[in-house]
Amino acid sequence: MTTEREEEGLKSLGSNTRYRMDYDPEVLETFVNKHPDNDYWVRFNCPEFTSLCPITGQPDFAEIRIAYVPNVTMVESKSLKLYLFSFRNHGDFHEDCINIIMKDLVRLMDPKYIEVVGLFTPRGGISIYPYANYGKPGTRYEKMAEQRFEAYDING
Repeated sequence: MTTEREEEGLKSLGSNTRYRMDYDPEVLETFVNKHPDNDYWVRFNCPEFTSLCPITGQPDFAEIRIAYVPNVTMVESKSLKLYLFSFRNHGDFHEDCINIIMKDLVRLMDPKYIEVVGLFTPRGGISIYPYANYGKPGTRYEKMAEQRFEAYDING
């Protein structure tokens, strides 16, 4: 007898958690959006994101905020948690991490629209808050991405 989780092709949800120690986009999983005809927001907040400075190897801490308008598939939240955890020993600059996360999720889901922001804690007296967004080309979401980017509030 197969479960709904197995029918969806989900491996992480309901299974013992296996944490990756290196960046691994392969842990990301999707499930079918049951409401692709509706526009709605899905938001994730990860207040305990960590990565490593590629120069010093010291840890960087951030709150990662992801918001998207789903298309046909959606990211499964436990797999997203494991994916974000896989950055723990990954050395990259803050801006790179945010763009990598956004691009991996675009490749995974092909969303109508997505935005990712990182609220990194200060190091050396400076906070860095990189923001990246994407709107599906040739759709109204492409224009939405342009408008939201132009109106982005750098004061957070």
